Formats: sequence, C-alpha cells, structure tokens
Amino acid sequence: MSTLNPRFWAGPIRYSRWAARERPAYFWSCIIAAAAPLTFIVGPPVRRLFGDENPPAIPLTYPIPSGPRKQLTGYDDDVNDK
Repeated sequence: MSTLNPRFWAGPIRYSRWAARERPAYFWSCIIAAAAPLTFIVGPPVRRLFGDENPPAIPLTYPIPSGPRKQLTGYDDDVNDK
C-alpha cells in the first residue's frame, strides 16, 4: 500500500476503510456525529414504543385555595397592638 493517505472524495469507501483502521477515534466520532440528527427523528417514536412517556409538566404557580382564609392568632402577628 502506498504511504500517502487516501483522499476522501477520490474514493469514500476506501477512505472509510483506511480511517477505521488507522484513525478509529476520528472515524467513529464522525459516524456518531452523523447519526445524531437521525436520533431526533427516530428517538421519540422508539421511546413511546418501549413505554416511556413524557412526564407531566411542572406547575409554575402554587394553587390558591378557594374560600376565605383563616385568621392566624398566637404567632405574635399583632406586634403594633401593644
């Protein structure tokens, strides 16, 4: 085999085979990065297929009780009355 690195656009399959042998970290990093956008399309239906549902939304406000509020006594709330 020649000492020159194969060029991608001249033969992508040959280059991929070379890169998988000689530079596996770069090769698999590119494969995983290229597959990432596919997970945005395929991921949610697969999650639902396995029974994983989205959790209910977190409430952003505290529910206010209906009706009149009780007046609290005995907690030194009436400091100005003395």
